[in-house]
Amino acid sequence: MKKWQCSVCKYIHTGNTPPAKCPVCGVSSDKFVLLEAENGAEGEAPPKKAEKKSGHPAPKPSPIARQSLGKPLEPAPTPEPAPSNLYEKIIQLMVKHHAHPVSVHIPNGILPAAVMLFILAWAFDTDLFVKAGFINLIFVILALPFVLFSGVIEWKKKYNQAVTTIFKIKIVAAALTATACLISISWYLINPDVLSSPKAWVFILINIVMLASAGIAGHIGGKLVFKD
Repeated sequence: MKKWQCSVCKYIHTGNTPPAKCPVCGVSSDKFVLLEAENGAEGEAPPKKAEKKSGHPAPKPSPIARQSLGKPLEPAPTPEPAPSNLYEKIIQLMVKHHAHPVSVHIPNGILPAAVMLFILAWAFDTDLFVKAGFINLIFVILALPFVLFSGVIEWKKKYNQAVTTIFKIKIVAAALTATACLISISWYLINPDVLSSPKAWVFILINIVMLASAGIAGHIGGKLVFKD
């Protein structure tokens, strides 16, 4: 059986042909590259070793022969050019050390607490919970610029700026999270008693949308990382 690798998300498919669409990132079959065809596949006899001749080493098979044995030559990987300035060096380190998956844990961990505090404040009319929720959102909004920037960098460098459905959803979800967070903070600063006003349910709804959007973006990120 042959092994094919998606050039965008690195998902590996086993089969005689690549899948019509990558089950992880959704790119078409032309984005798959052949890794190897395992020896001893169905209908194939394993290749015989070249017999040694006395005094002469066994000749190495030519590239064409190697392909006929089910091991197609892979092009030599193009070495990544060395960064020419400090900015490019930082970008390279961010991708290498997974800056986006690490940084995204900050808003994803804080947002559920903030939304729950707002709901409790609305239900029990407790000013302390409102302030606690607002403080949590401040940490989220401070983290979001780096989270969004590192996400764009990873999309460009790691996923070749693929514009499939899964990436479109992730981008929209991230933008919606940031927008809803800005609206919530601005609304509270303008009217600290928002959860005691008749439009409190709108404020809560905005925060629920923000949490759901962050959850969708996180789910897609996990799908891309773990390939399931």
